[in-house]
Amino acid sequence: MDHVADETLAERTGPVRIVSTPKGYAYCEPNTCPCDNGLCTLARYTRSVATSDQGVISLEDTEAAVAERLTGLPINVSAMAAVSNINRAANALRNQFERTVLAPHDLTWTGWVVLWVVWIWGDIETRHVAAEAGISKGTLTGVSGTLETRGYINRVTHPHDGRRKLLSLTPAGAELMQTLFPLLNQAEVDVLSSISKDETDSLARLLRRVVIDIEESDVNDAH
Repeated sequence: MDHVADETLAERTGPVRIVSTPKGYAYCEPNTCPCDNGLCTLARYTRSVATSDQGVISLEDTEAAVAERLTGLPINVSAMAAVSNINRAANALRNQFERTVLAPHDLTWTGWVVLWVVWIWGDIETRHVAAEAGISKGTLTGVSGTLETRGYINRVTHPHDGRRKLLSLTPAGAELMQTLFPLLNQAEVDVLSSISKDETDSLARLLRRVVIDIEESDVNDAH
């Protein structure tokens, strides 16, 4: 790192030392520099990455950081852990399925969900597709436009209201879903291979209960 960059950093953060690490440069606390291995960086995240075998933050690292930060706060740890793990699992599954199953077919996760909704329900209004897919109408316009250009979806005007649009699968779209869904289902089987069928059934049942409770709460709030 050159002298100019060093001075600019010092102006922003005060007295620090910049050291080279295998992953780039680290900013060291004055009272611990020099730190030849870069582990006295100001960033806890960088320290965790540097000491990780995989070069990424593990679930255990994140849980330890969260536990330290929340010490003393009046929170329900069990509820927080459950919801956090639901979010983590959803993100991890989406990323893995998109990378391993959908990317070879040049599909995003959102594109897949739109195809799934139309495949399951048949001719369906765009507003209902957006609601089922959990996306905005603007996002759906872009995604459905791409799918239409690729020949997977038809978009037609509603026969009774020219302002509304209907989506349906083309024969090519239906064929794609017939081919792709078994592949994605096998990926689902693979990611659950470490738990038993009974545990899988229990997991599905418990998550379904959470979804139903949220839906009922939303209905009650609306009234």
